[in-house]
Amino acid sequence: MFNLRKSAISAVFMSILVGLSVGCSQRPSDDTLTKDIQKKVATDSDTKNSQVNVVAKDGKVTLSGQVSDPQAQHKAEEIAREEPGVSGVDDQTTIQNEAANAPPPVEVPKPEPIIVPAGTVLTIRTGQALGSKTSQAGQPFLGTLAQPVSIGGRSAFPSGSTVNGTVVTAKAKGKIKGEGQLDLSLTSISVGGHTYKIHTAVLSSTVKGKGKRTAATTGGGAAGGALIGGLAGGGAGAAIGAGVGAAAGFVGGALTGNKQIEVPAESVLSFTLSHPLTLPPPEK
Repeated sequence: MFNLRKSAISAVFMSILVGLSVGCSQRPSDDTLTKDIQKKVATDSDTKNSQVNVVAKDGKVTLSGQVSDPQAQHKAEEIAREEPGVSGVDDQTTIQNEAANAPPPVEVPKPEPIIVPAGTVLTIRTGQALGSKTSQAGQPFLGTLAQPVSIGGRSAFPSGSTVNGTVVTAKAKGKIKGEGQLDLSLTSISVGGHTYKIHTAVLSSTVKGKGKRTAATTGGGAAGGALIGGLAGGGAGAAIGAGVGAAAGFVGGALTGNKQIEVPAESVLSFTLSHPLTLPPPEK
């Protein structure tokens, strides 16, 4: 009796092992799952126009790539889930139309530099007195821009910008003979914390004979310059060039009793750019 019972138990155990073995052998491989699902996706009417990649590992299927629309995405996942032997589906596909319908990025135009052309007039106010007798060639001087400069509606040089200049020539008038001469030019301008080198025509004023005075712009430009106010017995005067917006002439200064050329502090002078200047776009 014992032997019969033992034999029955052994038979049941063997049946279980055989069933498990058969079940495992009937489960498709990952490679088979991949090929079958890929084929069904490629032939299904809803998904055949989609680019779906299939990868199976230990029965779990991962879908990637792009599908044509949400319906195709849903159908591809359904095909994978219904495949015998699949234990799970990870759908990583994206919809093509969502990317295609997205509005294009708005391109913000890059601001262009400001080009200040040659011939632009810079009207400045001197920060110190200058004279044919009191100044020396090579002496620097300071001033501020008396009038703003705009190019194409954009501000290039705001009023109050600091300018640097140099005395090109300073020669005192002799008591008996010899003419007095005072030549000035600008060398730089400071805007927005940056200093730019500039080139201007030389403003020249001479005096000779019996107090005869001439004024001219050298290095290009027109002759002249109109003296609106001047020294009278050593008093202060104001001056500004004629024809602002055209070629500027030498302005400022007058003859003292001993026929010297003097430009008082706070005199207004007009200089003409002889070379263009490129400024970076203004910061917003």
